[in-house]
Formats: sequence, C-alpha cells, structure tokens
Amino acid sequence: MSIARSELSDLPRPAFSGAALDRVATLREDADWVDRQRRSPEAVAVGAGAGGVLIRRDGSAAEVLRRAIAGDAARYMDPAQTILLGIEGGSPMFAVDLEGLDPTARARLSEGGAIVGLREAGAALPQSEGGLAAYLAALLGWHRRHRFCANCGAATAIAQAGLARRCPVCGTAHFPRTDPVVIMVVEHAGRLLLGRRPEWPENRYSVLAGFVAPGEALDEAVIREVREESGIEVFDPRFVTSQPWPFPSSLMLGFEARADGGEPFAHDGELEDVGWFPLEVVRAAAAETGPLRLPPRTSIARFLIERRLAAPPGS
Repeated sequence: MSIARSELSDLPRPAFSGAALDRVATLREDADWVDRQRRSPEAVAVGAGAGGVLIRRDGSAAEVLRRAIAGDAARYMDPAQTILLGIEGGSPMFAVDLEGLDPTARARLSEGGAIVGLREAGAALPQSEGGLAAYLAALLGWHRRHRFCANCGAATAIAQAGLARRCPVCGTAHFPRTDPVVIMVVEHAGRLLLGRRPEWPENRYSVLAGFVAPGEALDEAVIREVREESGIEVFDPRFVTSQPWPFPSSLMLGFEARADGGEPFAHDGELEDVGWFPLEVVRAAAAETGPLRLPPRTSIARFLIERRLAAPPGS
C-alpha cells in the first residue's frame, strides 16, 4: 500500500477533524488533579444531547457553546461522572450530557445557544470547532451506550476522567470503540466509479466504502469492498486522509485506487446501482449544474471526489 503525498491540495480538510485541545492523557488517572480542574475558575463546559451539539451563532459565525462553570460545577456534573475532554488555551473543558440534566440546569447551560444536529453543525462550524463537536458527541454517545459491562453485565463506572469505563465486579476496562471504514475513489480512463444506495435522495451517487474486517489490512479491505460492491478489480490503493465520522463511532480512511476497467454491477445487494461516470459529468455535479448529485461537503466522500477533480490530468 503506497502513501499519497502529504500535500492534500488546497481543499480544506474534511469536517469533524482538527479538534485543537490537549487531551492530557498522562494526567487523567490523577483524581485529585482532575477535581482541581473541575473546580478551576477557568473551567468550561460544553454540552450535547441525543439530538445534537449545543452551539452558538453570531451572524454567519458559529462555535460550540462554552459555559463557564466556576463555582457551579456541581450543577452540571457529579464528581463521579466527570468527563474531561482536555485543556484548551489553559482552560479545562468538560463534556456535559444534556440528557442527564434537570430542566433548570439544562436551560442555564443552553442559554444563548441551540441544539444543532451533528451533520448540520459540521457544515456550519469552522474546522477546529467541528472537530470538537465530533469529539464531544462521539464520547457522550459512547457513554450512553456502554453503561453496562459487556463481560458480566454489571453497571460500569467512569474512569480516566471519561476516556474509559471500568467494571467494579469483574475489573474489565472498557474504552471508546472506533470502527475503521475504508472509503475509496476509483478511477479508470477519466471516469470515476460511483454507486448509490436505495435510501439516498434521487440521483445521488458517491464513492464506495465499507468496514474493515477482522484480520484484514487496509489495502486488502479496499480491494475486497470494491470487488464485493461492484465486481471491479482495483490495484495500488493509496492512502489520502481520514475523517472521524461519529455516526456513531466510525473512522473513515480515504483512499485512491486504479482499475483496468470492466463493467460494474451492484453485486452484494447493498447498492441500488453502480457505474462509471466521466470526470466532466462529476465536475458538473460538483458545480451543481448537472442531474448527478454528490454527497454533502461535510463528508470525506465529497473531499475525495473534489480532490480528484482538482488533480492535474493523468496524475
């Protein structure tokens, strides 16, 4: 598996990446230090619920809403339920699950902001803020789904200031899971291989993607997924970039690959249709002037397509 050049073109990085805070991995086991951060006059809380992330808008600008909690931390978090995201500009930042707050505390934390779905937030927020929103939503979602030990069924407790859960009965430590997914733009003779799922909007097509199987290398997953979904054989997968995709817990691993042609067909039942699309047709879709519709710009799929369109011919 070759690696693409580190310069990813002038395109902005995919949404949901770029959270600019220190996750302080070496200090999290120190309960006294964590408690001092919780009570610090610099401490802030950011919130998310099942419906999305709490953000603040100011005209065309937007950011994740930060609420100072100096002297008021107990209103928003039990010491045993503390989830420390990290340190941002010297300020400790804590995650608060809006689903666990009483109405008064929820209203106070939310004052001046609004709950926005994560996909919409990713489109509205600048790069680092989108990364923070993804981190916040993914971590709180994982805690909601893993309150009980998968080994013995006992209730688990938060550990490492929110980056783990531990079972008090059998001692098993549980960590947030990230599921790797390969996603690839495949090209042959000036055409891109695109497919569509039946539940997508009319005429929307995207690059192919699929989960990495146990015991499988990433380049092997690229080759297998393309073969399974389209019957096309690809070669020379090249890693391009990655994107956190917290819906609920995936990491999208973007690749480019080549093919020797062939007639694609929807092979494994996941796709409704798959085919080769000339670059001119895809370019028109990117400009929103043709019948073909592409994935939203928050997705790594769109990034991979537009990166390919921006590349010099024959590269």
